[in-house]
Amino acid sequence: MNTEQAESRPTAPPHPLQNVLELCAPDMKLVDGHIRDCLRSEVVLINQVANYIISGGGKRLRPMLLILSARGCNYTGQQHVPLAAIIEFIHTATLLHDDVVDESDFRRGRETAHAVWGNAASVLVGDFLYSRSFQMMVGVDSMRVMDIMSEATNTIAEGEVLQLLNLGDPEITEEAYFRVIRNKTAKLFEAACRLGGVIAGCDEPTEQVLARFGNCLGMAFQVADDVLDYDGDGTTMGKNVGDDLAEGKPTLPLIHARNRAASADRALIDRAIREGGTENMLGVIRVVHESGALESAMQSAQALADEAGQAIADLPESLWSRAMAQLAGYAYQRES
Repeated sequence: MNTEQAESRPTAPPHPLQNVLELCAPDMKLVDGHIRDCLRSEVVLINQVANYIISGGGKRLRPMLLILSARGCNYTGQQHVPLAAIIEFIHTATLLHDDVVDESDFRRGRETAHAVWGNAASVLVGDFLYSRSFQMMVGVDSMRVMDIMSEATNTIAEGEVLQLLNLGDPEITEEAYFRVIRNKTAKLFEAACRLGGVIAGCDEPTEQVLARFGNCLGMAFQVADDVLDYDGDGTTMGKNVGDDLAEGKPTLPLIHARNRAASADRALIDRAIREGGTENMLGVIRVVHESGALESAMQSAQALADEAGQAIADLPESLWSRAMAQLAGYAYQRES
């Protein structure tokens, strides 16, 4: 390739969070190193599966939130490194288990671990990551950390079971939907932000502010994800368009569309949720788009993101707090 061709080749646009990623980069480099050190096992399969999923891309948003929260409260120590790694281990364990439960074959454009190694290996390596994360917590030597993380992992497991119970049920309410995502997704966001305040020595009101920020941000991200399932680009998302419908998940766009639909379209949605699969997908996607359900669901995501931003409005002004506010805006404006 000559110089002229190289210069004319289009460059990828910067990531919308480029300045946030750059701000956290030095800390995240330490976290990544700690993750690699703590992944090591004498069991070869554990190393293969764990490294495969850990290196699978993604924004590492949850550990980054812990860093932002701690630094935003003027933390200058090093305890955030193992804690951020713990957060990522727990998140990765949930991904391994989720992909088995959902029978997902692809995540972030490549095969899931269960598609490569099978269900048993994925579940057991997920268990290893959970148990290793608690080993790491013991090393941190803080009952406050143990209390927050044990409560968070229990809540996440409850959310997973609630979601399982909701599968195939077209009459799930908004309240039931939000209960699932508050437990399953938002709780780890909340724990990450709260831990940042804990290691920074914040008072209880500031801890609550950070926890509220994380909780609302996590729900905003999940609602936006559920909208993108009907309106996103499968090449840039972590899943294929229509995956939730194929699994029979009654997410917020479907709930809104069903509430607005005429009887024939409502029956179509009900059948699609009960049966899962892709047979009714095109018809349901049409109803979802025509009903305005995507717009109303994204308005819910925006309201949650706004609430997250308002929660941290009184934090000391800094690059870190501005980055947190930027994340809130990004939650509902992203395309993947």
